[in-house]
Amino acid sequence: MEAGRARKQRQVLQVFFFLGMAQAGWEPRRYFVLEETGSGAFVADLANDLGLGVGELAARGAQVDSEDNEPRLQLDLHTGKLILNKKLDREELCGHTEPCVMHFQVLLKNPLELFRAELLVGDINDHSPEFPEREMTLRIPETSPPGTAFPLKNAQDLDVGNNSIQNYNIGPNSHFRVSVHNRGNGRKNPELVLDQELDREEQGEFRLTLTALDGGSPPRTGTTQIRVLVLDVNDNAPEFAQALYHVQIPENSPLSSLVVKVSAKDLDSGTNGELSYSLLYTSQETSKTFELNTLSGEVRLIKVLDFETVSSYELDIEASDGGGLSGKCSVSIQVVDINDNYPELTISSLTSPIPENSPEMEVAVFRIRDRDSGENGRMVCSIQDSVPFILKPSLGNFYKLMTEGALDRETTALYNITITVTDLGTPRLKTQHNITVQVSDVNDNAPAFSQASYTMYVPENNSPALHIGTVRATDSDSGANAQLTYSLLPPHDPHLALASLVSINADNGQLFALRALDYEALQAFEFRVGAADRGSPALSSQALVRVLVLDANDNAPFVLYPLQNASAPCTELLPRAAEPGYLLTKVVAVDRDSGQNAWLSFQLLKATEPGLFGVWPHNGEVRTARLLSERDAPRHRLLLLVKDNGEPPQSASVTLHVLLVDGFSQPYLPPPEVARQPAQPDALTLYLVIALASVSSLFLFSLLLFVALRLCRRTRPASLPGGSVPEGRFPGHLLDVSGAGTLSHSYQYEVCLAGDSGTDEFKFLKPIYPNILDQNSVDPPSNDSAAI
Repeated sequence: MEAGRARKQRQVLQVFFFLGMAQAGWEPRRYFVLEETGSGAFVADLANDLGLGVGELAARGAQVDSEDNEPRLQLDLHTGKLILNKKLDREELCGHTEPCVMHFQVLLKNPLELFRAELLVGDINDHSPEFPEREMTLRIPETSPPGTAFPLKNAQDLDVGNNSIQNYNIGPNSHFRVSVHNRGNGRKNPELVLDQELDREEQGEFRLTLTALDGGSPPRTGTTQIRVLVLDVNDNAPEFAQALYHVQIPENSPLSSLVVKVSAKDLDSGTNGELSYSLLYTSQETSKTFELNTLSGEVRLIKVLDFETVSSYELDIEASDGGGLSGKCSVSIQVVDINDNYPELTISSLTSPIPENSPEMEVAVFRIRDRDSGENGRMVCSIQDSVPFILKPSLGNFYKLMTEGALDRETTALYNITITVTDLGTPRLKTQHNITVQVSDVNDNAPAFSQASYTMYVPENNSPALHIGTVRATDSDSGANAQLTYSLLPPHDPHLALASLVSINADNGQLFALRALDYEALQAFEFRVGAADRGSPALSSQALVRVLVLDANDNAPFVLYPLQNASAPCTELLPRAAEPGYLLTKVVAVDRDSGQNAWLSFQLLKATEPGLFGVWPHNGEVRTARLLSERDAPRHRLLLLVKDNGEPPQSASVTLHVLLVDGFSQPYLPPPEVARQPAQPDALTLYLVIALASVSSLFLFSLLLFVALRLCRRTRPASLPGGSVPEGRFPGHLLDVSGAGTLSHSYQYEVCLAGDSGTDEFKFLKPIYPNILDQNSVDPPSNDSAAI
């Protein structure tokens, strides 16, 4: 309530302020220009007259408005000079009105200031007098005494003042002269004055030339012929019932409406009593508006009336009888104003678009006008209540359209404001003018991501530049303020080489993997992306992106045990007394993949003796499927397949060598000296090459020597006592293995090295038993390994 009261007080103060300004600047400035002056002619130095600098006119938005909104004047904002925009015609502007004054206003918008001015349009002698008829006929009784005056139809001159008609004269004659009668309105009416008595029998007709002269320099003239007919005696002139008729007629009267009926009487009879009516002293505008019936004296309307153009008319009517006598009367016609003009609204300035965060500001300045008068010309101006704008009255009939406060483009970006101007006439007329005001955007909204965090999945071993997902953000602003740029933000983990992993399209937020990802090396990583608009200042927001690498079945199973070595395969020992289900060994394998890609299954592909061995598919245990018999071969070779559960599956094969033994009581103990001969086959081979190169006999000798040495090596272990394990410490070339896996006894193993490695790397362990001395069941060892 307090705020409303304060606003009303401010409005009252503003009204008094504007009234004071209007009172202070009431006296209008006046300027003069002659009609028909060419376009671009100088009128006045407005900047000097208003006491303003030339630059101030442009800075304050100066403009010139005329009353009829016709652009006849133009203000040069660079020089401050008022010039003519087009050639002026005084007769078109003012008709017979003198002086001819064109009212205009000089409007300064910022701050608002109004100066009223008048432009006096001077007349030049550019029209000649014209008579309405080429010939006038006068009937004059011969008994007319000298000095009798006979009214003549006057000429019309569109010019005014000295340039209008100043005098009349007639050609030389012996009976008549012209007398000029000055009326109160400045018009001069000619009269033909009889100077000498007439004698119809002497001369019954006269022809005279009447000349009208104006006061221009040089003067212009117009002529007409006067035909004077001398009549017989007629001693009664017509007389009107009223010398002056007062008539009021509404401006919306239809055509052919009866305006007035004049009536005159003549006491004469015959032709001297027959009357006819005619118009005297009428202007062209009057003769085009009204029509007189010459017989009945009725004046009727023949042109639509317009109170705003002409508010009154005067008619001079003459009644003439058949004898040449006449009488006259005057008719004063007042046009009654009707509320037939809609209010007019003229926009002087309009600001659109306007910034959304601007406080109360001026949007438009406009002027209203109603051509009607009285209550018909009073107006009320308003706008609809649903818009955040207000109207403030200014000087004269000017109004300002203002915003009530800051606007919000995101709520409403366009306002259609309807300005309604209603007059107070009956019936009330109103005019509506629509103004479209656009609200320009200000960068007051930060981008907003569609999600606070994004989870994206990338298959392992992806192709470079793979599109892995899109982040999206929106900005409720418009234009550059809503154009977003996406970027990768520095990761929190300094060890994460984000620039080599992903990239982002700055325009649409699409994320791409820069290189192939390896699930086994990097399973997941996260980073933040930013979205910034292009406003000033720019606003931004962030979102979290988590990338999960999906495992692909790109790793085959890897066998940890038994270790596969093509040069020295590992051999498992199986006692012949083993029961069905006996655990021979367990295949241990791993897979670097995850999930079902790492689920391993085991399968026996090939065996020397089908049905003797079996493998458990889930744990890789190789067990006997039945009891052994004497018919089973002493050596067996098993081929196992280790396969994962991926798609497509990956696999690896395992080869097992199985040696059947009677028991584990007698170890195989090769002599120490024999253990040091792994290099001998190479030397023998070298000797063999030399022998073949030299003599074939040396080759045979070497071969026999080699066979003898091998036989000696095979027979040496048989001398060991009873197959028992020697007491005390084992020799350096034997290893003691006990308590491992399902094998519960102590065994002796032969350590086998790769023949071509040249290093001491262990390849496999080979158990040694005394019963392998049987030459028929044991194959000789290969040349690429030796017992130690």
